[in-house]
Amino acid sequence: MTPDKFPELLIVLTSFSKLADAQDMARKLIKSRLAACVQIKEGVQSIYRWEGEICEEQEVLLTAKTIAVKWAEISDFIKSHHPYDLPEVIALIPEKYEEQYGKWVQAEVK
Repeated sequence: MTPDKFPELLIVLTSFSKLADAQDMARKLIKSRLAACVQIKEGVQSIYRWEGEICEEQEVLLTAKTIAVKWAEISDFIKSHHPYDLPEVIALIPEKYEEQYGKWVQAEVK
């Protein structure tokens, strides 16, 4: 399947310090039809620099599947509902994906 024939899918990533926050965000994204599917992975170790200090934290990674035309809306939604001052909001575009899955994602976010 190529994105030029079908809607371009996005895999949107963000992280949280607490599982409950990630679960809350996942439910909100699904309920608002901004994502068709959300996966949550605990136990992600993050090492980063924040305000001049090197930080090491255990975080929860949230991965949401949506379509490209929803990018601005899902990005704004995550930023406005996220507990972090500066949340990670990154979108990846899969080069290939199974046609039926792509159609399902599109149907769920429309």
